[in-house]
Amino acid sequence: MATLDMYNLEKQKVGTIDLADSLVNADLGNADALFYEVVKAQLASRRAGTVGVKNRSLVSGGGKKPYKQKGTGRARQGSIRASQWVGGGKAMAPKMRDHEYHVPKKVRRAGLRAAISKRHADKALFIVKEWKLAKPSTKTTVTTLAKLGFKNALVIDMLGNELLFKSVRNAKNYKFLPPEGANVYDILNHHALVLTEASAKALEGALQ
Repeated sequence: MATLDMYNLEKQKVGTIDLADSLVNADLGNADALFYEVVKAQLASRRAGTVGVKNRSLVSGGGKKPYKQKGTGRARQGSIRASQWVGGGKAMAPKMRDHEYHVPKKVRRAGLRAAISKRHADKALFIVKEWKLAKPSTKTTVTTLAKLGFKNALVIDMLGNELLFKSVRNAKNYKFLPPEGANVYDILNHHALVLTEASAKALEGALQ
């Protein structure tokens, strides 16, 4: 087990929290390979793959030969929907496809543990006791994060903390996620990782 300091929103130490070494002190020897595989899978799955252009067989009309085969002085044509005609189908058109790329669940979990451990190794993992707001306020939340020393951070707290979610979502350099949505890309894409005590324990339980 690793013992980490825990703070309040004034950056005052209020206690400690014990977390599994596998979560915050994971072996980073093969971290780059893990990050590559997991992030590649995550970004590939985001691709819509909905591009679609009609080829000759999909364009409506053009069933009739536009003019007779011989005697017109023009090149013979079989359909006004051939690719050389305006409004015709595109030759070798791109088709809808699924870009999804999967990695095993064990690899995803290992990548997430490595990402959290990297933030800890970089001294960019910050744990607060709790983060309660009386009302949504992006300005107040950004000021708090700046006071904690973070100009760019991913904040992870429980799904029910709707006020914090609403306060962070409009901030340019910050992002809120519940533990269920924690992912390697967003952790690595932010300079710091801020966890509440509850979310840290939730991640520990999910990634054991």
